Amino acid sequence: MTLLRGDALSAAFDHGSTAYDRLVAASPGYHAHLRRSARRLGLADGGRGLRVLDVGCGTGASTAALLTAAPHARITGVDASAGMLDRARAKSWPKTVDFLHAPVEELADRFAPASFDAVFAGYLFRNLTDPDAALGVVRELLAPGGRLGVHEYTLGGSPVHRLVWNAVCRAVVLPAGRLTNDARLYRHLRRSVVDFDTAPAFAERLGRAGFWRVRVLPLPGWQTGITHTFVARGAGGRGGRA
Repeated sequence: MTLLRGDALSAAFDHGSTAYDRLVAASPGYHAHLRRSARRLGLADGGRGLRVLDVGCGTGASTAALLTAAPHARITGVDASAGMLDRARAKSWPKTVDFLHAPVEELADRFAPASFDAVFAGYLFRNLTDPDAALGVVRELLAPGGRLGVHEYTLGGSPVHRLVWNAVCRAVVLPAGRLTNDARLYRHLRRSVVDFDTAPAFAERLGRAGFWRVRVLPLPGWQTGITHTFVARGAGGRGGRA
């Protein structure tokens, strides 16, 4: 199948938003892994005084993970899908959390350079038409030496990882999509992972985009070798602390 991109993908997520939270809640480790990746940003003092951008926030699962890791930060969740954002906004949030409907490509027009101390992206970059351009936007939005955390399906490179991912899709992901009448979206999910960077390749992509001190960290459970956390630092601030 042809991968969904742009408005077509946003529309598919709009339709899938009604069942999305129920489906991911049934995935072992989904929320715990997001929280682990959010903690790996290493935001000191619970994020007090920091501004954090949650790009591709969806229904707010990654936003909740960030709030757990940095309860005192100012968090802005952004997503291109109005339907997913409606689900996020309907949940209970402190006044330090707000949401914006916009694709990542437009964020440079919405925020000044260096507006955020940290950026988190969960399950985003493999869905973008031009991930390099999006990384450029993120780099500009980060304050010098700011922290980037990416939580993404990126296969580890072993044929076993691809086999496990395809087996999980055939047994669980694709049937769930058919059950909720979102078959096209979940076919896209399977294909987007297979066609995207391996974990080492995405780490190299981050380096080419101008990020430094890039680290690739595994996640436990069946997602080992399939989902990874990437942490890096933005341009500038190389003399600062990690």
